[in-house]
Amino acid sequence: MLKKFFNDFTFDFFIVIHQIHGTKDYIIIFVFMWAVCKKEFRQFFSSLTGYIAIIVFLLVNGLLLFIFPDTSILDFGYATLDKFFELAPWILLLLVPAISMRSLSEEFRTGTFEILETKPLNNWQIISGKYIANLFVILIAILPTTVYFISIQQLSTQGGIDTGATMGSYIGLFFLSAVFASIGICCSSFTNNAVAAFIAAAFFCFLIYNGFNALSKLPIFNAGADYYIEMMGIDFHYRSISRGVIDSRDMIYFISVIFFSLSVTKRNLDSHS
Repeated sequence: MLKKFFNDFTFDFFIVIHQIHGTKDYIIIFVFMWAVCKKEFRQFFSSLTGYIAIIVFLLVNGLLLFIFPDTSILDFGYATLDKFFELAPWILLLLVPAISMRSLSEEFRTGTFEILETKPLNNWQIISGKYIANLFVILIAILPTTVYFISIQQLSTQGGIDTGATMGSYIGLFFLSAVFASIGICCSSFTNNAVAAFIAAAFFCFLIYNGFNALSKLPIFNAGADYYIEMMGIDFHYRSISRGVIDSRDMIYFISVIFFSLSVTKRNLDSHS
């Protein structure tokens, strides 16, 4: 009850500030967007599903990198996290759709999307609030993996890990996850079935991550088109950033795919209104 009072008081405070000082409408919009973000964040951790998803992600990474002999980075003979950044996108292909699958499908199933529409928010702002919440959850999942970097750095006797390349790989991993999250929200906007949204999101994430790369290897494209087809996939730009060089072309690619996915989501929500 005290928490509810504090939230209501905070909201009323912003309303008063807006009325007295003529503050621009974006302050009120930010309050509602943040409320959507908090609701989405709490919803993910309201059951064991959210905790289990993140724990499984960290556990699978730990087993593959330190236990299983075929992928153990301890057997390489030199300090590197290349195997982690090679395996992590495949695990995130399942983790991120699991995070985003309920974003809009659950609103449709329970009928709460109509309540959201009564708020002074347009569909862009609703989508943005949910998308930011998804990014927070992804960050919570990725941040503990920095323990791998610290551990290998401490164990190394030959100068340690290439810090620049590692930081570039983490940036690439975050943007790759951000693209997957935008695709997951987009798929979630087409159905009220969270499982169907998960399957569709996992499929399209796989398609955009590895599909173009596989397509470029077909003999018919060996005449020079293979390079341009490969550029259309996430894997090409993810590997580019992983070298430690932040190229504006890679950033434009990631932002463009995110914007396109969220734009499709908005058009779909507009059709529901």
